[in-house]
Amino acid sequence: MFFHPKLLDSFKGYNRVLFTKDLFAGLTVGVVALPLAMAFAIASGLKPEAGIFTAIIAGGLISLLGGSRVQIGGPAGAFIVIVYGIVDRYGVANLLLATAMSGIFLFAMGLMRLGTLIRFIPIAVIIGFTNGIAFLIALSQVKEFFGLSIAKMPAEFFQSIQTLYAAADTINLIAFAIAAGSLAVLLFWRNLQSRLGWLSHLPGTVVAMVLATVITSIFHLPIDTIGSRFGGIPGGLPSFQWMAVSWSTAQFMIAPAITLALLGSIESLLCARVADGIIHDRHNSNQELMAQGIANLISPFFGGMPATGTIARTVTNIQSGGNTPIAGIIHALVLLIIILVGAPLAKNIPLASLAAILMYVAWNMGEWRKFFDASQFRLPYRITMFSVFFLTVILDLTVAVEVGLLCAFVTFIYRISSLSRCETASATDFPGLANQQGEIDAYRIYGAIFFGAVKLLEKIEENLPSKTLILDLKNVIYIDSTGMDTILELDRCCKMQGIRLIVCGLDHQPLDIARRSGFLELLPQDCVFSDIRQGIEAAIQFEENPR
Repeated sequence: MFFHPKLLDSFKGYNRVLFTKDLFAGLTVGVVALPLAMAFAIASGLKPEAGIFTAIIAGGLISLLGGSRVQIGGPAGAFIVIVYGIVDRYGVANLLLATAMSGIFLFAMGLMRLGTLIRFIPIAVIIGFTNGIAFLIALSQVKEFFGLSIAKMPAEFFQSIQTLYAAADTINLIAFAIAAGSLAVLLFWRNLQSRLGWLSHLPGTVVAMVLATVITSIFHLPIDTIGSRFGGIPGGLPSFQWMAVSWSTAQFMIAPAITLALLGSIESLLCARVADGIIHDRHNSNQELMAQGIANLISPFFGGMPATGTIARTVTNIQSGGNTPIAGIIHALVLLIIILVGAPLAKNIPLASLAAILMYVAWNMGEWRKFFDASQFRLPYRITMFSVFFLTVILDLTVAVEVGLLCAFVTFIYRISSLSRCETASATDFPGLANQQGEIDAYRIYGAIFFGAVKLLEKIEENLPSKTLILDLKNVIYIDSTGMDTILELDRCCKMQGIRLIVCGLDHQPLDIARRSGFLELLPQDCVFSDIRQGIEAAIQFEENPR
């Protein structure tokens, strides 16, 4: 079916027990999502309510319309670097426009059934940019973690380092103590969660945030809070507003929108694959992309930021008993209730605590062990992975992914071309060739004849026999258009020199392209055989009894 949300399949056999599990899972994920949504928004250069509104609207839509039973959508750490760069360069209004445009691109990708293509991105590229983004997230929080006096952090890497170094003497020890304490609580909670009994159901991020907020409120600590920096968060529903579109700058939003769409699709579908492995189910990748597209198209009209599937909240949902998209819908409703009831309490949340939470998220987001174990991988894999990492950190995520894919493609082409080989048919296997060397040459080709392996045929063309050339293509699994053109060129060279070309073993795809290219029509019927032995016998018989 063209558009079929997973929610529609969830009502079959749905009962009170499943609803109870979804209810508690939704409550848990909603509480977990609150500090993360605010932290992601602030780190992206936006107000905290942008993250909360995104988690409510986009998160609810992704669960309502998505192709996964358990995936939770919302603002994600992977977007921080890109969103901050767009806001810094083009402003918030154009970020909203880029987000809406990315929603259109995402929906189009799902509509054209491109969801499965995301799986073809090499793991080395994914690890490289995931670790690069995690590093940049941690770097972006150094200012708040140490309470440095910096008016505005630049988006570029080297300028960020220079700015942090210049402000190193402005450290706020109280803010640093709150951040370090919050980080200690997170680590303590994770390591001792199995011994905490019923308390283990409380997420460590919420515990750390609440403790830091209580301490800041009681002692009136002189550190930046959501209230002092942003005036708190609104206690009402987000209102619909038409975006102010400047057509003079809209054209420059196409590239950022494509970047957001590609990153969102990769992030959400990878998350869905992780979830599938846990619950032993299979998501509909194209439906998930269409849901992500709708969510990102609608969310900006309510002041939201880009959204995608989130691994941390999805895993939390599964571990809390969530089994259907209803848990994700409940998580959005829980967030809505929290801001309607508890918005005034958020003004005392210290930014240093949120910075510690983001650093904790960044550490767990990165696959750092892959870096330490890089020696076990081949050199091309390491070059691709580290190139993407350093380019993500130093230059730009889009450039990093492009270079990474280029490195991966070149490596893949080299590997496949090295697997293709050409062997001379020996007189030991075919005694009839014993006295025919130089007059009748037979070659057995293995692998694929494509643009990266046409040198095999070019070498044959340089050493043509005097009378008959036999090509055994029985072990060729694929021939592309370049390979077929090379074969046709070989046929023309043979005809110009009066050499008989015999082809053996054409089957499946090679046979199909030989027919479509007209190659079979160029060969006489007595020059096409199913087996090389038949071809050699026919060639010898023809030389002994020429017409």
